[in-house]
Amino acid sequence: MAEIKFDIVENLGVLGISAKNWSKEVNVVSWNSRKAKVDIREWDEEHEKMGKGITLNKEELIKLKEILNSIDIEDLDI
Repeated sequence: MAEIKFDIVENLGVLGISAKNWSKEVNVVSWNSRKAKVDIREWDEEHEKMGKGITLNKEELIKLKEILNSIDIEDLDI
């Protein structure tokens, strides 16, 4: 399996810390020297290991923001 190269261009925020002390973060990440995308996933403390995550391009991020702005979080059964 080929090695995945990544560069965390900017940290936008930490959503939480797991029991294993990994942080769920929102970052701008360039994967394999490609154009950076917004990325949400868990990282170990040294940012050497990562969990599964999701990457969003600009259009997807705009749509996600619209969706989140349109919902009433208090009405969600979560």
